[in-house]
Amino acid sequence: MTLIATRDRVEGSVRRASVPGDELAAGAARRFLRATLAEWAGLGPPQDAAFAERVLDDAALVISELVTNAVVHAGTAVDILCRLDAEVWPPSGLVIEVADRHPGRVLRGSAEQHPDEREGGRGLHLVAALSDTWGVTYQRDRKTVWCRLDLTGAAAASAAAEAAARSATGAPAPHPADGGDRRPLLAPVPPEERPRRADGEWISRGSLTFLAEASDLLAGQLDEDHVASLATQLLVPRLADWCAVWLYPAGAAPRLAHVWHSVEQWIDPLRALLDKSPPTPTPRPGARSLPWPVMPCAPTERGGSLAVPLVAAGHCHGTLLLGRTGALGIPAEATGLIEDFARRVALAMGTARQYARQAMISTVLQRGLLPPATGRIPGVEHAVVYEPMAGDWVGGDFYDLFPTGDGRWCFALGDVCGSGPEAASLTGIVRPVLRLLAREGYGVSDVLDRLNKALADEAAAALIGETAAWEGGQARFLSLLYGEITPYAPGRGARCTLASAGHPLPLVLGPDGRVRPAATPQMLLGISDDARYDSESFLLAPGDTLLCVTDGVTERRRGRRQFDDDDGLAAALSGCVTLGAAGVAERIRRAVHDYDAAPPADDLALLVLQAR
Repeated sequence: MTLIATRDRVEGSVRRASVPGDELAAGAARRFLRATLAEWAGLGPPQDAAFAERVLDDAALVISELVTNAVVHAGTAVDILCRLDAEVWPPSGLVIEVADRHPGRVLRGSAEQHPDEREGGRGLHLVAALSDTWGVTYQRDRKTVWCRLDLTGAAAASAAAEAAARSATGAPAPHPADGGDRRPLLAPVPPEERPRRADGEWISRGSLTFLAEASDLLAGQLDEDHVASLATQLLVPRLADWCAVWLYPAGAAPRLAHVWHSVEQWIDPLRALLDKSPPTPTPRPGARSLPWPVMPCAPTERGGSLAVPLVAAGHCHGTLLLGRTGALGIPAEATGLIEDFARRVALAMGTARQYARQAMISTVLQRGLLPPATGRIPGVEHAVVYEPMAGDWVGGDFYDLFPTGDGRWCFALGDVCGSGPEAASLTGIVRPVLRLLAREGYGVSDVLDRLNKALADEAAAALIGETAAWEGGQARFLSLLYGEITPYAPGRGARCTLASAGHPLPLVLGPDGRVRPAATPQMLLGISDDARYDSESFLLAPGDTLLCVTDGVTERRRGRRQFDDDDGLAAALSGCVTLGAAGVAERIRRAVHDYDAAPPADDLALLVLQAR
């Protein structure tokens, strides 16, 4: 465990350390804290040569929770800062900051997180209870959670306990010169101690930078709830003390998506208050004044508040609410900046909703392209892996496994030329044709001959402009491994007949660990209408495993090399002798993913059949 500590320019008031993001981080942080507090205790007069025991306990508990949360949720090294909140001795507060180096942005209330996992989970409830104020600061490359522990209140509590002890024993009260506590209690979260807001000079000089950074951050969000969360955190505390976003989903009631306050203990009371009166949607942009929400926890706090419609392309996606305390409220020079910011939020919101619609369409299409559950093949165990390329709506790889009703089971593994919706459209045609021909009694060779002629005729028609067989500049060619398997009596294996049309060759793994190809290469489907395809038959003996893959497996790249160079696939399969069908499928899938740190650049599908 390595601790790296540096001294701040302000003499003795700040200490920093970095700890690795592992299970020892919390213990190292506590040791750093104790050493720091012990050193600081020597900076003051002799009568203040120690911090109250309550401060030591609370600070150790807080730093443990914050560091543990950072390690669990970010998994990076953790930077720690401890600072005395004072210009002269005695200090009034202890500030602790814990920053992780995760480049992503963890958003409070993300819909993808379990309630107990949001923003550090239950640990921050403990931090909120022990500190007089706390918050979260986001930067491009890190997230910092900070809190302030009141030293004057802790000292007063300690003095009260000592006075009670003296009263019980009859001991006289010490004179201030003898070291008695002389520090007043601290008022809870006064406005001057909250995070500093932007002033007029910053608004005039830094607004363009703020809008550019906001546009960059918003452009990376493809979920409307994330956009709402990010918008509130960008405005608070820089331009406002609190902010909220109402969303207007199509065909649904308005909902309060996110609420943020510079005093985090007031977020829930503010949400309860705002939730009672949703603003009316309006297609007209521009800020308008809003009555100040008076919270029971802050009955005397007043300021100015605005409601800004989130309008893009004539459609109102929601309303941005924000408020700023003080007699001046939100200055006039800030209103224009906020309206410009709201336009960017509205555009990001529209993009996120369009993405959500496309994702829903993609999910429906993928569900329709996947075959139904196949059931159990007598005497043969099977497993399938199907992973469209990351970022694609639907994949060009496909598989099928189905009974014909006469004791045969047919299987197919194909790869359409190209990827995405164009490839998926051909996938949606090929599978029903294969099932129809197989159930009409056609053998493996005849099925491929007829499918090839249909694809070749369509491609020829496209050349003379009669059909739209070319979509997005991609020809409708197809590599296909197609076969049928007929189980024998239990314990005797199965007869397998198959053919490979331009597809990676299937491999058979024997119980002795030997691997052999199970077919010979033939031409792609759709190239020539006079091509003829031959099938091959063999016994899949008990213990034999048939592995069928697409080129997303064999052509997985790492620099200039591919996964199947030097028979890499056969080598990976030879180590699967003791595994069942599901184990073989998972072992090969993991080997493909582990071959390179970059994500796969092609669809991936594999089918495993194992005779028992």
